[in-house]
Amino acid sequence: MATSILHRATGVILSIGALLIAWALTALAAGPDAWASFIACARSPLGFLILFGWTWAFAYHLLNGIRHLVQDAGFGFKVQTFIRSSWTSVIGSLVLTALIWIVAMMSRGGA
Repeated sequence: MATSILHRATGVILSIGALLIAWALTALAAGPDAWASFIACARSPLGFLILFGWTWAFAYHLLNGIRHLVQDAGFGFKVQTFIRSSWTSVIGSLVLTALIWIVAMMSRGGA
C-alpha cells in the first residue's frame, strides 16, 4: 500500500520537476547569462538536493512502474513476493540513483 502511494507521489514530483526542465531549456535558449544563472542555482546545495531527489523519484517511479506492469500481467501477488518486490523497488531506486550520480560526477571531473 505504501509503495502504491509513493508511486503516485513520485509521479507528481516528476511532473513538477518537468518545470525544472522547462526552466533549463528556456535558460539555454535565452543566452549565456540566463544559463549561468540556472547552473548557479542547480549547483547550489538546495539545487543539488532537488536534482538528487528528482533523480530518485525518477528511479523509483521507473522501477515500481515495472513492478506494476508485472502485477498487471497477473504475477507477484503472493504476500512474500509482493513484499519482496516492494523492497526491491525501494532499494533498487536508491542504488540506481547512486549509480546515476556517480557516473554524472565522474563525467564532470567530480564537480
